[in-house]
This record gives sequence, structure tokens and C-alpha cells, in this order.
Amino acid sequence: MVIRVYIASSSGSTAIKKKQQDVLGFLEANKIGFEEKDIAANEENRKWMRENVPENSRPATGYPLPPQIFNESQYRGDYDAFFEARENNAVYAFLGLTAPPGSKEAEAQAKKQV
Repeated sequence: MVIRVYIASSSGSTAIKKKQQDVLGFLEANKIGFEEKDIAANEENRKWMRENVPENSRPATGYPLPPQIFNESQYRGDYDAFFEARENNAVYAFLGLTAPPGSKEAEAQAKKQV
């Protein structure tokens, strides 16, 4: 399973840049493998991302903005969904991955099962 994060390398928005760095930094720090897909430099990536963000997750007007997160081709969410999962120690579940033993998320899941 490959996590794919769709980003814009040449975004003029500091908010978008900050969100992208937040997601990528978290994945790197936690040694979660991922692929960066640049929608600014590659039209195919932009087209694929826009077509594969579900209708109910799109903004009312315009196109979905990066970062957008997928597990293979399965849509997982945008930055807000990622942030909420991180706050709830549920990022691995959000990404569709199994939490590693000893992680806060694995410990929280074990407590729920008891």
C-alpha cells in the first residue's frame, strides 16, 4: 500500500504550503512511506486528483486544493481530515494502515478492545 499525497510545489498560498509541509513532515517523522504527487508540475497528477476526490469532499465552488491524501487510489481525505485524525491519535486508521506496536494509536486501540 502506498500513501500518495497530492501537493502543489509552486503554490502562492502560504496556508497551502504550510499544510503540505505539516502532512509530509508528519509522514517522514513517523517513517510512513509515501509518494509526493505534484499537481503544479504534472498535468496528469492534477487531473487524476481532481477526478478522484469524491463529490461529497469537494468544495462548493472550484477545485479541491492540496494537500489531498490517498492510499493507492482510495481517497483518505484532505488536510482538515488528516489534522483531526492526528489530534485523535488515529492517523494510521485514517490512512488505512495498521498502527505499529507501541504507538499511541496502537495503545488506544488495545484499550478499546479490552
